[in-house]
Amino acid sequence: MKPELFIGALSGTSIDGIDVALVSFGPRPALVASHSLPYPEDLRRELLALCAPGENEIDRLGRADVLAGRCFAQAVNELRAKAGLPVEAITAVGSHGQTIRHRPAGAAPFTQQIGDPNVIAALTGIPVAADFRRKDMALGGQGAPLVPAFHEAVFRKTGTDRVVVNIGGIANLTVLPGDTAAPVAGFDTGPGNTLLDAWSRRVLRQPMDRDGALAARGSASPKLLAAFLADPYFAQKPPKSTGPEYFSMAWLEKHLAAASPLAEADVQATLLALTAQSIAAAIPQPAAVYVCGGGAQNKRLMQVLREQMPGSTVEATDALGVPTGWVEAMLFAWLARQRWRAQPGNCPGVTGASRPAVLGGLFLPQ
Repeated sequence: MKPELFIGALSGTSIDGIDVALVSFGPRPALVASHSLPYPEDLRRELLALCAPGENEIDRLGRADVLAGRCFAQAVNELRAKAGLPVEAITAVGSHGQTIRHRPAGAAPFTQQIGDPNVIAALTGIPVAADFRRKDMALGGQGAPLVPAFHEAVFRKTGTDRVVVNIGGIANLTVLPGDTAAPVAGFDTGPGNTLLDAWSRRVLRQPMDRDGALAARGSASPKLLAAFLADPYFAQKPPKSTGPEYFSMAWLEKHLAAASPLAEADVQATLLALTAQSIAAAIPQPAAVYVCGGGAQNKRLMQVLREQMPGSTVEATDALGVPTGWVEAMLFAWLARQRWRAQPGNCPGVTGASRPAVLGGLFLPQ
């Protein structure tokens, strides 16, 4: 039987651009080709601004929805051309879009992703599956994290306990027991790269602290780190999810204003320690830990993670045959396939939804 081809597309909470992955679904998912498209700087600034309340939001949101959709379509078309495939070879695109608000608590929980799937379908000529989070929320779930269901499908192994950690803007983990009768667990642990990147943009005028070089030059402040970790989110029991609208520059500035002045490198080192410690504290140890996402490329962060979990092995997901930087994009190809087949895509034990559900809607190019 010929493998099916799906494309997964997303822009994460770091809001730096769009990752697209062409995935072949045979006996197991395999990455065929990948591509990244940076956002135009003016659109990136607007998307970052829309993550917090502001003036004339509805008009700005509507415009950004269309512009982001065009960028997603461009990324898909460039990937398809790179792979040398006709439109007809691709069954569907799974688009996460761009999260600009995630409010899983309160009387009317909601989540908002933009990047109009109608625009993507019209400009690519390929069916698009999108809006993957809101069905789970309608069923009482957090709508996040979604990746544990994919982690289970790809990484779970009978007789071997594993923990998969995804460090994007927000970090999340999936606990995969070797006992297949045991439930999968997972949740957002807190900030991954979002605060590290925000501080880097402020003090280095760079989108990231490459390899954790700035953090490596500093020393973490025990007092500031303790203040960070005293945030109620870290003590909250799962299911739980969060976003950069919570762990924002405003959140960081509030803590810095109450602390003794620190060197820029020391602030970065403390933020890196926050990411590492909040992840390590959430993992039952010892464990076989596999890391994916942009944070896996941060050499200093991986070093500190290993120091925080001395009895555990900490490796990148490349060790399991899945490229570190493309797990999330592959997730949305998998979710598109689940939607195309009308099969569940959530993990209720993780999100808190009342039942498994088919996630997302289909948007056809015709």
